[in-house]
Amino acid sequence: MTIDPAAYAKDKGVKYFMISYTDLFGGQRAKLVPAQAIAGMQKDGAGFAGFATWLDLTPAHPDMLAVPDPSSVIQLPRQPEIARVASNCVMEGQDVAQAPRNVLRRLIDEAAEEGLHVKTGIEAEFFLLTPEGDEISDPFDTAAKPCYDQQAIMRRYDVIREICDYMLDLGWGPYQNDHEDANGQFEMNWDFDDVLKTADRHSFFKFMTRSVAEKHGFRATFMPKPIEGLTGNGCHAHISVWDAPGKASKENVFAGKGEGQTGELGLSERGKHFLGGIMKHASALAAITNPTVNSYKRINAPRTTSGATWAPNSVTWTGNNRTHMVRVPGPGRFELRLPDGAANPYLLQAVIIAAGLSGIRSKADPGKRWDIDMYAEGHKVTGAPMLPLNMLDAIRAYDADPELKTAMGDAFSTSYIKMKRQEWNSFVNHFSGWEKDNTLDI
Repeated sequence: MTIDPAAYAKDKGVKYFMISYTDLFGGQRAKLVPAQAIAGMQKDGAGFAGFATWLDLTPAHPDMLAVPDPSSVIQLPRQPEIARVASNCVMEGQDVAQAPRNVLRRLIDEAAEEGLHVKTGIEAEFFLLTPEGDEISDPFDTAAKPCYDQQAIMRRYDVIREICDYMLDLGWGPYQNDHEDANGQFEMNWDFDDVLKTADRHSFFKFMTRSVAEKHGFRATFMPKPIEGLTGNGCHAHISVWDAPGKASKENVFAGKGEGQTGELGLSERGKHFLGGIMKHASALAAITNPTVNSYKRINAPRTTSGATWAPNSVTWTGNNRTHMVRVPGPGRFELRLPDGAANPYLLQAVIIAAGLSGIRSKADPGKRWDIDMYAEGHKVTGAPMLPLNMLDAIRAYDADPELKTAMGDAFSTSYIKMKRQEWNSFVNHFSGWEKDNTLDI
């Protein structure tokens, strides 16, 4: 559907547009543009100095222009005089190849060329903390097994209700909200959709959740492991692939309809190959799905106070079993449990497509299915790679995977590896209290 931003502003009473893009590290950047100026921005874009954000650019580069995508416009529910619109980054008339939304758009086009339309839903987990970020916001949320705690979610009803009401108003189809497995942790779910729409909504959801939390005097964080000893923030992705838009059938390709029969666990042959691509590239995938130093305190964590981390540490798949990296909960889809709350909304979707297309093209085999409790019996698994132990290992795995790097785009991959290595170097140059506590008297 084509939307005229100027007409939209007049019809909806919008006074300002928040022209937004997401940088390589997931930072959300924006300019507020008066509605009277939106026609010019739609034509030429809003100017940004790319070097001032987390992009691999220098002060000598020309202006980077953020060109609004009118189909992504969202009127801020709490501030209806403002509309947020996602944008595509352009420089000197060309798409900025490293910009995450551009990476995703290119891969969507590649999938469409093969008659495929990838759809996903994500499970966004977050903590509500004190404003300083050092404690959970609810001092009574102390249960050893707090998951689905009725009292705890109702003590934060005002925050959860407000966010869910906004999603209802926006037409996202939210369908459940719960207190998660860690004290102070929550999860909110909305309907699955096209990957670009899911990424735009995921990006806005993080902004909206933080804003509502701040209004109520709290701090929302999607940090993978913000509290030692508690379950971390995952961002599980439920993945299915459909016939590309425009085809009459609109069948779920993963469900195997039209291919004669469904396969193992209700996954078609192409569904198994797509999964095979995820398994084949899993270690490299982690550099995108688990992008921070803190990420590896979630996927390589010891047992938490609730009794389980709910996060994978090895490359295995199964049926309806939450102890593996991938589970197949029902026919026609699977759940990737590797990503965490720090994952860039656009790069997360892009790398899923990149790995999956690789698997379909090479007819990749996902390997043996393990129907065991990985937390209790993981030692029985042979031949399954362990996931990276830290961010540097993940970067090295990504750098050593030329197929995935090329699929994500050489320009993007070069910039991403370069900047993530700089981030790692900054981390290892930092002196921590642990070092003094353990080596001062050696």
